Amino acid sequence: MNASQAAIDTMAENNASDGYFSVSGLNAYYGDSYIVQGVSFEVNEGEIVALLGRNGAGKTSTLRAIARAGEPELRSGKIRLLGEDVHLMQSHQASNAGIALVPEDRRIIPGLTVEENIDLAVIAGNSGWDYERIYTLFPRLKERRKQEGTTLSGGEQQMLAIGRALAKELKLLLLDEPYEGLAPVVRHDIEKALLEVREAGITTIIVEQNAVAALKISDRAIILDTGEVAFQGTAKEVLDDEALRHEYLAI
Repeated sequence: MNASQAAIDTMAENNASDGYFSVSGLNAYYGDSYIVQGVSFEVNEGEIVALLGRNGAGKTSTLRAIARAGEPELRSGKIRLLGEDVHLMQSHQASNAGIALVPEDRRIIPGLTVEENIDLAVIAGNSGWDYERIYTLFPRLKERRKQEGTTLSGGEQQMLAIGRALAKELKLLLLDEPYEGLAPVVRHDIEKALLEVREAGITTIIVEQNAVAALKISDRAIILDTGEVAFQGTAKEVLDDEALRHEYLAI
């Protein structure tokens, strides 16, 4: 990082928002590879924000840095949620502060039923939604509550991963490729559920290659390009701007 960039990042950190959630001057690395380069943005309570960009733009790395997932290594920058300094936390502390990352592979625990996977989420933290509220959101999970989680279909596993996140007191839901491999009808069920989650006041950041699908349920969009923020605006602006989509999203 050169001196000029360091000065910019320091200024971003010093101007960190005390709003609902913000990242300021985020710089993260995998070894010597500089992946997240001075990323700054704010998210309001109850918003759905699409975090978009081409493959390798740094989207998943940004989510992992926010969740304090161990890698990438966060070398500078601030992450704040309701005034708390998340950048100073370990992953379990960030989880207890109300941040949940649902990764692309969903991480359903083998050998455990649907309900046991949900129970596991609240062992070390504050309870959030109970079974009935989760089952109202995802009726299929109620039908399969005694079934081993890893034997569910891909769409049902995604429902379980989101339901498990909701079972713990949740303020910020991070979703990495939630529509990956899902049939359109199942994707529609997930979209409907995420809109209900928004109605409950939970803030969501979605990383998704199907950018149009993500934008259709999002309030705002942030586009990354080679680790840096290239655009911030409303989801409608991106949907309406063909040149912008072509340049940064190849659609």
